[in-house]
Amino acid sequence: MAYWLMKSEPDVYGIGHLQREGTTLWDGIRNYQARNFMRSMQIGDRAFFYHSNTKPPGIVGLMEVIETNLTDPSQFDSSSKYFDPSATPERPRWDCARLRYLRSFPNLLSLDALRESFSPEELGVVRRGNRLSILPVSAPCAERLLALLEAP
Repeated sequence: MAYWLMKSEPDVYGIGHLQREGTTLWDGIRNYQARNFMRSMQIGDRAFFYHSNTKPPGIVGLMEVIETNLTDPSQFDSSSKYFDPSATPERPRWDCARLRYLRSFPNLLSLDALRESFSPEELGVVRRGNRLSILPVSAPCAERLLALLEAP
């Protein structure tokens, strides 16, 4: 099992949305490196749900990858902000995955707290200027994150 950190703005799609819906199609990724990380996901992988572009940003929940290698339908929808006129159903450019809600954490683990506990080499989200919406998380870092998130 691999671990990931996946960012979303809470006013666009937050952990509360996922909790209500149970599952979601994680679409709209328009960065090739993030897309390639998504392409390497496997069923059963876990992902930390990270609220971005909010005060304070941080980890709020945990998800499980339940489907992979799906074609992102938003690339074909001309009314979507994620529309890609270069993509065709015969030659799609963008993928997505389906994730299932596992849990919300009682307290947000803020970016500041992450910076206190992890180096940029250990956890990519603490690297200054990092804008990727999907990042791999090593198993040792995931264990440390879970311990921090479950601490009283």
